[in-house]
Amino acid sequence: MGLTLRDVETAAAQLARQHGNEEFQINLSRLNDLESKGGIPTIYRLYSLAVIYRLNLLQLLSWYGVPVESMSKDIQVVEPPRSHLNHLLDAANAAQLPVRLDPSFDPQRTCNFGRMIERWGMVPLSLLAQFAEVHYTYGYIGAEDFTMHPLLMPGSFIQVDESRHSVQEGAWRSEYERPIYFVETREGFYCSWCAVKGDKIILQPHPLSPVAPRILKHPQEAEVIGQVVGIAMQLNGWKALDDAATAPKRSSLAQ
Repeated sequence: MGLTLRDVETAAAQLARQHGNEEFQINLSRLNDLESKGGIPTIYRLYSLAVIYRLNLLQLLSWYGVPVESMSKDIQVVEPPRSHLNHLLDAANAAQLPVRLDPSFDPQRTCNFGRMIERWGMVPLSLLAQFAEVHYTYGYIGAEDFTMHPLLMPGSFIQVDESRHSVQEGAWRSEYERPIYFVETREGFYCSWCAVKGDKIILQPHPLSPVAPRILKHPQEAEVIGQVVGIAMQLNGWKALDDAATAPKRSSLAQ
């Protein structure tokens, strides 16, 4: 780009002054270390280099062995016990999607979808923006959150339509028709059926769930983020409650 080491040092010094933080400064000796001795810059200096050289910060991280593209896969290393919003993929600029399906694929028949995919490919997320008609956010049901079990398993990923943040009232023909809402409280996030009574909101769990209903002030203590409109769920990805201590002992005859 026609920049000298002195130009880079001067620009980094200006960034340090603008942000009131000397950590953004990169002196000449440190620049030499980065170029010739394989030094690793701090997060502040990495930011300075990205700004000065007009580079993507995530790309710079990948040059130093940080597998940014693997974040969506590496998320499986931990199962947080609490439900939460998923911001991990907010900064992603591409996604791996099926780009070729088996010609025999019939969407009306049950099948092993993995076997129907002939090729995966990286697709820029900017190309998918044209399909976005509603603003969605995404949540994760904690590994210890049994509020909507067995209808919604712990460890599930959910798609939330933020435009549907008003709790609907009505008579539901089945539990599958009743809207499920993603709610933020002072203690964390909850995914449940809801009912609003005056200035109170009732977070109603599934009848088979061991979780008790919660009654909170609305909207002071509980804010409805939106309605759950999509679910990605593993049927065997949750840990069963330990009921061995409460289970009745078998008789000697049954044994």
